[in-house]
Amino acid sequence: MTYCVAIKLNAGLVFLSDSRTNAGLDQISTFRKMIVYEKPNDRFMVLLSAGNLSISQSVREILQTEQLHEGPNSEAITIWNARSMFDAARVLGSAIRHVHDRDGHSLQQAGVEFNVSLILGGQIQGEAMRLFQVYSAGNFIEATTETPYFQVGESKYGKPVLDRVITPDTPLDEAAKCALVSMDSTLKSNLSVGLPLDLVVYEVNSFQTDKIVCIDENNPYFKMMHNNWGKKLREVFDSIEDPMWKGEQTDVPLMVEAQRHKPLKKIGTPQEKLI
Repeated sequence: MTYCVAIKLNAGLVFLSDSRTNAGLDQISTFRKMIVYEKPNDRFMVLLSAGNLSISQSVREILQTEQLHEGPNSEAITIWNARSMFDAARVLGSAIRHVHDRDGHSLQQAGVEFNVSLILGGQIQGEAMRLFQVYSAGNFIEATTETPYFQVGESKYGKPVLDRVITPDTPLDEAAKCALVSMDSTLKSNLSVGLPLDLVVYEVNSFQTDKIVCIDENNPYFKMMHNNWGKKLREVFDSIEDPMWKGEQTDVPLMVEAQRHKPLKKIGTPQEKLI
């Protein structure tokens, strides 16, 4: 399994991925899930992948040269000449379908599901930053103001902090910190996600970045964040009053009647009805 997250902000984009792939407890390997495509002063794109490793590697390889033909007299569209991120996402979708056409039947015959999930984000000269989540069929959706981030892979553990913190106005450094907390929560709860991590931060209208880092278990910032996050969570948890069950004096009682529903009915004999 894996976990990748991408965040679109007014100030830029944040991308974070782990690098663990496993086929059982005794078959754990490291494969990077992120690729950066950069043509300075023209385009900057990042691809994140999750799902079947052989499929995602094939898609990434084909994407380098994949061409989308609109008509006999028009220039073929590639990720290197696409005039919009939307067209770049279409090229990625086409690459996925090519892999499916080539390998889908054989995988099905072997009982293997064609499963791949990708995130493509970036900026092309002449338009704003855009972020897409691309599915196994090659179709995709785009991030919006209301949903400014996408996750693929083992996403459930890292989602709550993103929902509570991230808005389009969140500063880039704060969003990077939030993404790392999201990843740390996932690492804590799921052994199929593991270090090292790849982190990329992109500033709007720069069309390039040098904020690229590989984070391993010895990274000072990540170690500090991991320790402090766990400590502060425990402090906040301990500061919340325990529930009172026997009528003790409190400003926040738990044992109060719900406005519309009664408490659960206890069943004591075989003759009693559930409803």
